[in-house]
Amino acid sequence: MNNFDNVRINTLCEALSENSKFDPKLYDKFDVKRGLRNKDSTGVVAGLTNICNVHGYVINEGEIEPIPGELYYRGYNIRDLVLNVEKDDRFGFEEVAFLLLTGKLPSEDGLKKFTEYIAERRALPKDFVIDMIMKAPSKNIMNKLGRSVLALYSYDDECENSSLENEMRIACDLIAKLPVIMTHAYQAKKSYYDHRSMIMHPLEKNQTIAETILSLMRLDRKFTKEEAQLLDTMLMLHAEHGGGNNSAFTCRVLTSSGTDAYSAYASAIGALKGPKHGGANIKVMEMLENFKTNVKNWEDEGQVADHMRKILRKEANDGSGLIYGMGHAVYTLSDPRAIILKKKAFSLAEGKDIEAEFKLLDTIERLTPEMFREVKGGEKVVCANVDMYSGLVYKMLNIPEELYTPLFAVSRIVGWSAHRMEEKLAGGRIIRPAYKAVAKPRSYKSLSDR
Repeated sequence: MNNFDNVRINTLCEALSENSKFDPKLYDKFDVKRGLRNKDSTGVVAGLTNICNVHGYVINEGEIEPIPGELYYRGYNIRDLVLNVEKDDRFGFEEVAFLLLTGKLPSEDGLKKFTEYIAERRALPKDFVIDMIMKAPSKNIMNKLGRSVLALYSYDDECENSSLENEMRIACDLIAKLPVIMTHAYQAKKSYYDHRSMIMHPLEKNQTIAETILSLMRLDRKFTKEEAQLLDTMLMLHAEHGGGNNSAFTCRVLTSSGTDAYSAYASAIGALKGPKHGGANIKVMEMLENFKTNVKNWEDEGQVADHMRKILRKEANDGSGLIYGMGHAVYTLSDPRAIILKKKAFSLAEGKDIEAEFKLLDTIERLTPEMFREVKGGEKVVCANVDMYSGLVYKMLNIPEELYTPLFAVSRIVGWSAHRMEEKLAGGRIIRPAYKAVAKPRSYKSLSDR
């Protein structure tokens, strides 16, 4: 913007800021559930779901009692799902997708047919890559994912068909296509903005989703089974996290209005992009770099603690006063996803250069509760969430930072699909919370008198 534009914009912003202030006491006076949360930070109950249970505390005689976190997909513990896939030495994301979409585990033949069906749906429409991705590359891949999902509406002759069968078809289509859109969008961004070579590989139908992502992303298409299975575990852990998480709730809100599937899913992508939601793993990696730069001996807990004090006092890192990757809206003592991911990642990082970075994050995780008590006071229970280690796992897989949050979306489209169809089948009412108006009536003044 030029200086004249700046003056005009600043004038508008100053007026808006002046007229957007609230007395904090009003929130208590009218019992406003800010962020749709109760005063004890628990979520306001807005619906029922059979899809997922995120369990991090119990209410004991009116008080929150922390417990080790549990995550259930359609009643199945995420630990059991991951451990059994590892025991069988196979891939599990497609199985999780089938489970979340249908409510039951597939048979061996059913899983084979579902995996083959998803693979068949990967190809993008004719000229889609050129018209929708290459002609308008985006600096941010999440925005490109959202735009591309909306664009797919125009290529679908049944885009407004709201039957359950058509909704399931669209869901499977997006589960199949989002990884391809993501990798192509990254290549376009890399060429246009980073001035680096762009290579787009043809699809291979006999690969799982995790294998497809690595195959399309890497220049030589080479990856180990161990790498693909680690990414597969990441996809399993990120596939779903309850109807109250910001992006799933966004999807349900739009679905309740009766809008089409593509609009609902694009809105969920927009919600996930936010650094308070899906973009948190990038903030962890930025924080880790800050520690690496400012702490001379990463193994010296005293030096690490000193820098943590500066961060908590808003004297270091980004000035937010936050230890990214620590704390969760529901989990208190532990996040089961973080425990699973940390165990698997540490075993694969052992003996490699990146092991030192994992150990540094582990030190930060262990010291955070003590540092919180020392600097901020109180006895709030805080644990590492899945974002604490997910970014470093992606780094270990040589996945560029621009794809950290898009990979989250590639996985979470499964959960969004399940919630959209559940909302259509069992919701029935448009979601419309109330806002208390506190503006006082004012008399209109003619233009000449203002």
